[in-house]
Amino acid sequence: MNFNMSPTKGNLINIKRSLALAKVGYELLDKKRNVMIMEMMNLIDEAKRLQSEIDSTFSDAYFALSQANITLGVDSIYDLALSYPIDNSVNIKFRSVMGTALPVIAKSEENPTPHYGFANTNSRFDKAYISFLNVKKLILKLAEIENSIYRLAFNVKKTQKRANALKDIIIPQYTEYVNYITDYLEEKDREEFSRLKIIKNLKTGNNKREK
Repeated sequence: MNFNMSPTKGNLINIKRSLALAKVGYELLDKKRNVMIMEMMNLIDEAKRLQSEIDSTFSDAYFALSQANITLGVDSIYDLALSYPIDNSVNIKFRSVMGTALPVIAKSEENPTPHYGFANTNSRFDKAYISFLNVKKLILKLAEIENSIYRLAFNVKKTQKRANALKDIIIPQYTEYVNYITDYLEEKDREEFSRLKIIKNLKTGNNKREK
């Protein structure tokens, strides 16, 4: 490897400090990745359960709608549908999981009052109305979960790249720097020790000759 720094004790101390920080950073990123993966797996299980519930609720809702169509007539149901106002009661907030913002969908009206009169409707229409409200709640929850899974998956991938960079590039590089400078300084110490020993022996020899 081509080292672009002087092999000094000061640089060795700095590199050891950087190596320690890189190792701590890798451990934190690895823990962050594991927490996000665990959260993502839980959400995937919840999404599967919701999808099954949506399918069942959709079937009940369409059956109730067909019954309402039979008893009230398709044209009447169509007119009632057109009279229904646009729903602006959905609010989106966010919660944080290891720095990842995950959406939390909430409705300002958990039990909205019907926007139709009871004179020209019946209990089968009421059942269809309630069934489709349940479908909407489930779809909103599924959208929240699927969006959260996507965000977590994206950040897991990004975190994995950073962790791999530390593990496979930065940490080995710093380790090699430390070994290189350590070996160099040890060699310099041996050379200095040998030089001092030679000088000492020469002085001892000179002193003996003088006597």
